[in-house]
Amino acid sequence: MNNKIYSILVVEDEDSIRKFIKINLEREGFDVVEAATGEEGLEKARLGEIDIVVLDIMLPGIDGYEVCKILRKEFPTIGIIMLTAKSQDIDKITGLEYGTDDYMVKPFNPMELVLRIKSLVRRLEMVNTVEEDLLLDEPFKIDTYSRKFYKNDEEIELTPTEYSIMKIFMENPGKAFKRDEILNWVWGVDFFGDSKIVDVNVRRLRAKIEEDPSNPKYIGTVWGVGYRWENREEE
Repeated sequence: MNNKIYSILVVEDEDSIRKFIKINLEREGFDVVEAATGEEGLEKARLGEIDIVVLDIMLPGIDGYEVCKILRKEFPTIGIIMLTAKSQDIDKITGLEYGTDDYMVKPFNPMELVLRIKSLVRRLEMVNTVEEDLLLDEPFKIDTYSRKFYKNDEEIELTPTEYSIMKIFMENPGKAFKRDEILNWVWGVDFFGDSKIVDVNVRRLRAKIEEDPSNPKYIGTVWGVGYRWENREEE
């Protein structure tokens, strides 16, 4: 990580868990803002520069899914890690579909949460790295200086994770990526989750860039392996 002090918003209604997370994150040098409800979390996010939100699903008032949906709309580039007391895949996938970058199942080791946050920070830093060149693959363009993605010169908002995946694809046209390769490049080798997180993010990307997401033209599936950015120059 660079010398920037990253600001983490912890939205968790259980006071003991919220304080425990706060202590461990501050020990690692993060600036921590607390909120006990979804409404308070949105208010705190709107007040200042928040880099990452640690967001519980089960909250009084509006739940974590709705908070995530609103945050994604208002702050497309913010990092979001969702906390859930449930271990079913459907809960993880639902959170990812709403735009979270990662998830943690309670109870969890606080050091694992720290590692997940540091992994997300690396993605944010990669997104914000100043580069001189544009990545061009008509009709798509990535402006790596302003960290913007375009299709037919119209900007498409991407989350930090989606941007990182898209950048890897466009830098390597035609290459078949295994899911584990994408995990290591985007989430880091210390990521402890499963490869479903790659599938959900690819599904979200297809919904944003494909004319027909059910019959993708640009992000191809390599059966039994993973995904490939189709090099249309070779078609």
